[in-house]
Order: sequence, then C-alpha cells, then structure tokens
Amino acid sequence: MTPHDPSAAARTRSILEDLEAVRENLLALSDDIWLSIDHNDPQALEAGVEFKRKYNAKVGEFHAMAGELSSLVQQYTSVRLEAAEQSGSSDRDTNARIIADLNREDAHHLQEDFTYKRPHGFILCGQATTGITTWQRLYELVLKQLWRRDAARFRQLCDHPDFISNRGHHTFCPDPQHLRQSLQIADELFAESNLSANSIRDVLRRVLDAFAITSNDLSIFLRQDRDAAREPGRV
Repeated sequence: MTPHDPSAAARTRSILEDLEAVRENLLALSDDIWLSIDHNDPQALEAGVEFKRKYNAKVGEFHAMAGELSSLVQQYTSVRLEAAEQSGSSDRDTNARIIADLNREDAHHLQEDFTYKRPHGFILCGQATTGITTWQRLYELVLKQLWRRDAARFRQLCDHPDFISNRGHHTFCPDPQHLRQSLQIADELFAESNLSANSIRDVLRRVLDAFAITSNDLSIFLRQDRDAAREPGRV
C-alpha cells in the first residue's frame, strides 16, 4: 500500500474496525450464552461453566493475537483507528460543533442493551467526542475524562467494594498484572478491559454514581443510527 493511496487506507481501516468488532462480539456472545443457561438446573449450569471456561480461554488467545495483529498493521500502514476521532476538550467552538452534529441522532443512555451495537460518539457532562470505533475506546476516553475531573476520587475506586468482585477481582488497579486484560488510564492506574459492551455499560454506571454524575449526563451515539441517517432519501 502506498502512503498516498486513500482507497487502500480506507480498506485497511475497515478491516481493522471489523477485527475490533469481532473481538467485542465474541464477548457479547459469551454474555448471551451465559444468560441462556438455566441456572436452576445443576447439569445445565455445570455444562455452562465448563463451556465458559474453555470459551474464555480461547477468546483470550484470540484477543491477544488480534491485538498484536492490529498493532502490527497499524504500525506498518500508518493507518490509525483513532485518526478519525475529534474531541471538544480543548476548544469550545469545536465542542459545540461536535455536539450539534451528534444531536442530529438519537442519544442512548446506560439503561439500554448495547449487545451487538457499535458506538461512534459520546457526550459526557457537556464534552463531546466523535469518531470512535469500539466500546473499549469509549470506555477508555470516558474514564480518562473522569480521571482529569478528579484523580483523587478515581484512585479511591481501586479499593471500593463496588469495584471488587465476589472473587476479589478488581475493576481498577495500580498494577496491571492483577488484571486479566489491562487498559491504562493514567500513571499507575489501570482498568480491567476484558468486558463486553453491556459490562462496560454496567461499570460506567457505577463509576458515574461514584462521581455523583447522573447516568443521563452521558449520552452515547450509535453507528447504526448515524449510518441510517446517511442513507439516500433520509433527511
């Protein structure tokens, strides 16, 4: 691919986006299957646990390989998934323009089911970002915005019981080795990122509550709505 071949760059970006979508859909499928199991049937539950154990191991291997492949392609081709992102964090006029563009679509909130849906933008407390491609990227950017808002409060979440599972797994931690799949939010602060779209939704709902921010202060905009608005004949 030549450096100035826009069609090749667009194809590469589309492939990278599809790869990320597969990674996230595999996590969503795991949620679907788990919810479909009759948890009152001991045999069904035992079979489901065994399936989940094997499935999670294979998905973990795929995630690692897909992440390495994506990084390799992005490095070689200079095609970046984040290249299309726009944020209004540092410019009031840009922020107003992004908000106006996003508000032409339906806003979604953290009470909804996001299974097999993909985001492309969000507005949190009046600050807008667009051009994102994955739930994990949305998760990262929202958490980083909250970190900038109040780093001391965010650090407290590492040991807050609402962010520690019954098995002792932390959602936030200063040491990435203690997480299954870590996402760096700041120096010495990492987030668990082996999460489906709905799991990210649930974590963000708890984080916003910890920051005394209502869930309706985070509006999420979906790619399917944007694409539908761009169909010929649609106004």
